[in-house]
Amino acid sequence: MNTQQQYSNQFLSSKRLRGDAEVELFISRNFSDPITKTALSGWLSQIKQNSTLSPLPDEYLGETFISNAQKLPVWADKKRMKNGSRFFVQHAEQIMQLLGLLSLPYCYAAADGAMVLYLTELLKSNAGKRLTDTAEFIWDVMAPNAFEIDGKGFASCLKIRLTHAAARYYTLKSGKWDSAMGFPINQEDMAGTNLSFSLIVIRGLRKLGHSISYEEQQSFLHLWNVIGYLLGLEDDLLTQDGKSAHALELAIRKRHFKISEQGSELTRVLISYFDSATPSNISLKDIHQLMRYLLGDEIANLLNIPNSSIPLYLPYLLKITSNFPNLKNKIPYKQKYNSFIRTTA
Repeated sequence: MNTQQQYSNQFLSSKRLRGDAEVELFISRNFSDPITKTALSGWLSQIKQNSTLSPLPDEYLGETFISNAQKLPVWADKKRMKNGSRFFVQHAEQIMQLLGLLSLPYCYAAADGAMVLYLTELLKSNAGKRLTDTAEFIWDVMAPNAFEIDGKGFASCLKIRLTHAAARYYTLKSGKWDSAMGFPINQEDMAGTNLSFSLIVIRGLRKLGHSISYEEQQSFLHLWNVIGYLLGLEDDLLTQDGKSAHALELAIRKRHFKISEQGSELTRVLISYFDSATPSNISLKDIHQLMRYLLGDEIANLLNIPNSSIPLYLPYLLKITSNFPNLKNKIPYKQKYNSFIRTTA
């Protein structure tokens, strides 16, 4: 784990040149042959929960990252992980709302990091599926049994790690990637994304009036550190406490948050989806207000989110978020939500 003093420009610039080398070699090797590519796709489609990660097919036995996919890092504190999961369960509905209203647009403000998603057009082609897929991953890794044999945390992390490597493969192969931005889905960008689902969510909850103790914050951050490790994030980008998490977030924000076509377009598509998916009593202006309140004017301006002269009052915002976004009526999100509630009841 890292400390505040080490988040220098030189340190973070070196992290922009690094992805997930072992997994990238694996993807490149298997994607070079249609037969091995199809076999890999077939195996991944069979992985539904942690128990289905073994036994491994013979051709993958020598892959260290796969054989270690169900091993927690040596520093993992199971008590803190349980407490982090408990914290999520207590705030699950609002955290899932913050996913789309805060975490994703926050990521889009990092112009270079947003370029991969922009180039792949995943969000533009199906914003609802993108949001639901991300939400399902969070259900999988936040469940109290996520890292037990009957859970889905290890399996989901491995599949996302492979998905990231595949996205790097296709992005580099497209010829559209500018190497001046670093490596696609690099270590620095992965660290920023991890913070957007942990530290930034905590900030969002506090903005909405929730009182969060130091221990609750530490436990939630620790659980996300474990998830980051399983996704291939290097140890020196996993923050040891709230202070170092704030320091890393600030360093990344200062380096990369700026106005960009890709950031504005991804945000526009996301807002357009929310406008079509939310109840009719929530206006487009309400969505703009809420996102601006959560992100702050500085980041909202970078994303070209329209400003409103209507004053913001917290009770009004809380009323809006009680129904927003209306994902629980979406399938398979509804199934995932109901399953999660049953397992945590």
